[in-house]
Amino acid sequence: MMNRCGLLTLQKEPVPLKSIEVELEVRDHVATVVSTLNYENKEDKPLEAVFVFPLPGDAAVCHFSAKIGQTQIVAEVKEKQKAREEYDDALSSGQQAFLLEESDQSPDIFSLSVGSLPPGESASIRLEYVTELSVQADDGLRFCLPAVLNPRYQPQGSEGAGVQVTSVPASLVPYSLSFSARVSSPRPISKVESNCSLDPLQYLNTDQTQATVKLAAGHKFDRDVELLIYYKDAHQPTAVVEAGQASAEPGSLMGDSVVMVSLYPEFPQSVMSSMASCGEFVFLMDRSGSMGCPITNSKQQETRISSARDTLLLLLKSLPMGCYFNIYSFGSGYEHIFPKSVEYSQQTMEEALKKVEQMEANLGGTEILQPLKHIYSQPCIPNQPRQLFVFTDGEVGNTKEVIDLVKKNSGSHRCFSFGIGEGASSALINGMAKEGGGHAQFITGTDRMQPKVMQSLRFALQPAVVDISVTWDLPKEVSVTVLSPPITALFQGQRSLIYAQLSGQCSEAAEGCVTVKYSLAGHPSENQLHFSLSPAEDTGLTVHRLGARTLIRSLEMDERENRGQQDGGVKEKVVQLSVQSGVSSSFTAFIAVNKDNSEMIQGPLVRRNIPTPLPNSMAKCERTTKESIFRGVVHDMAAAPEQPPRDPLLHLVSLQGASGCWLLDPALATALGKTNEEVEKSKPEKANSEVWATILALIWLHGFKMDAKDEWELLAMKAASWLRAQNAPCVTECVDAGNVLLGCSVKKEALGL
Repeated sequence: MMNRCGLLTLQKEPVPLKSIEVELEVRDHVATVVSTLNYENKEDKPLEAVFVFPLPGDAAVCHFSAKIGQTQIVAEVKEKQKAREEYDDALSSGQQAFLLEESDQSPDIFSLSVGSLPPGESASIRLEYVTELSVQADDGLRFCLPAVLNPRYQPQGSEGAGVQVTSVPASLVPYSLSFSARVSSPRPISKVESNCSLDPLQYLNTDQTQATVKLAAGHKFDRDVELLIYYKDAHQPTAVVEAGQASAEPGSLMGDSVVMVSLYPEFPQSVMSSMASCGEFVFLMDRSGSMGCPITNSKQQETRISSARDTLLLLLKSLPMGCYFNIYSFGSGYEHIFPKSVEYSQQTMEEALKKVEQMEANLGGTEILQPLKHIYSQPCIPNQPRQLFVFTDGEVGNTKEVIDLVKKNSGSHRCFSFGIGEGASSALINGMAKEGGGHAQFITGTDRMQPKVMQSLRFALQPAVVDISVTWDLPKEVSVTVLSPPITALFQGQRSLIYAQLSGQCSEAAEGCVTVKYSLAGHPSENQLHFSLSPAEDTGLTVHRLGARTLIRSLEMDERENRGQQDGGVKEKVVQLSVQSGVSSSFTAFIAVNKDNSEMIQGPLVRRNIPTPLPNSMAKCERTTKESIFRGVVHDMAAAPEQPPRDPLLHLVSLQGASGCWLLDPALATALGKTNEEVEKSKPEKANSEVWATILALIWLHGFKMDAKDEWELLAMKAASWLRAQNAPCVTECVDAGNVLLGCSVKKEALGL
């Protein structure tokens, strides 16, 4: 179980890990990360150092080696139990050994054991992994180096003790982190942004397709390091063919060429402008104790739960009339606002908002499995496709079980997931969205949750793409084996990646073509990509390793689904593929034994747990909790800080009716920054008061809040369609008078009228 052994400061134990150096190489949308961990034993006894740390959930760990003095030992991938036995045998016979393994519960947590480090000895451990970069709402590619590991809550009665984690507040971490990145792409790099301070971007060539960047000196280890990389024309479909390994057997995955295809489907504008007006929207909100923590270190007053309440307000105001909805919240147990999903109306919206305003982070631990089971047990409503929105800070111990449950129910719904705050589990958030045919978002640093969630609502309102098929057109001497699971979801402008093994020989000039066909709102569509079959220069084996990782993850999931059935073959397949490709899996581990050290290491080993950073916001949050939030005990937060004044945008939004209109009343005047008298007096004589109020609200949004348009665009569209349905006279007069009153110059067309 992810529990917290005493803090380093309490233990007063020396830490043998001195520094971590991370080098990132980004090529287009794939990253290779090399971490070097430098150890030194300053004690008079031989040590075993154990470090539990996070990695991106979809990373393929592909190299692990240790250097002691002049001796370099490269680890091999072996079946996990064998590797553990070999490690124990080496230690008991006085040899040095190194073991790296993935946690059984969650693929984004690894444990590294450095065994038998003699007094005065130094060792440097090199760890290499490859990962894909996900595309954000604004087309930035996101790389995250997880630095902080939040304690994961283990549900009561769950199997397996899992990994022991020692964590300390980030300010007390005794080792340093240095980080540098090199970015190259066929397209120019327009900018690189980060949640941490960076030195300026240095371009390495005149066409700006290569650049380097590094963390500014004095970086505190108090947050995940997030880089957002922006290219010009990011939405070009691409295919990269990578040559196989000369030493590997032809016909094997590593011996053949592998292609990585990235597609960006573009849907016709006519379809995109017709947002669905139906659906069952189920919002599942984490209210465990850790949701009471600040979202960031910089904005202490904004907690994860307060941001989530604001987000639910925007979501409820943006839903289409005629849909159904419900809101669940969970901690150690779960609650729902309505016994089952209800039709969206003024009355049900108001009832839900009253409950949302009272939501606090007071439900204890993070048990997400039970509410999910309850939601899935509810019968679906005919002609109202179910859309599930899950908000969590992702401190869940049983990640694989949760993802398997989402996958099992993926035929009846789409799942959109949001990871809130530093250290949210990428394996959980990405896994739920991927298996649930939806979209994942991470909300960290200075991000506002609202624009990201509203983008996902737009995706949820897009018509579902069905009958997706991928066909390959290749020269007759080349055959294709697809390594990726079938594509189950396509969204406008979002990338889909496909990996495939290409067997057979062909001429240098040969071309291949991949076609994705699908049906959208009853219209058949297709996107095609032609590509050269000659391998790209100098990509190492990155594409092979990512292809192997994709296939390993699919097989692991099959193995969990079929557990208890008499097919032990899947596990053997995973072990074989993992050993052959050198990529880690849940059934294998990396093991290295130093057979060169002629002298036996004498004496019993002293174990030292290397602490991982806990984000400072979490550490501060913990100090205000009266009881531990990780034991699943419902706790009181310390006296709540005074409420900051309401955001003017959210104030105006809170006054909108379910149908899309606003009422003419003193509350609206206040939100617009006017007196009731001014608003009443400026109203054109023949205008209906609700029409006038709604036009004023729309002018205010367009005139003063264009920078937050992503947040209010859907509810403004709803207001405009309400206005059009009124066929009201004197709309033009109202727009002119409203502009005069509010000091704006917004055109009637801009309001969608």
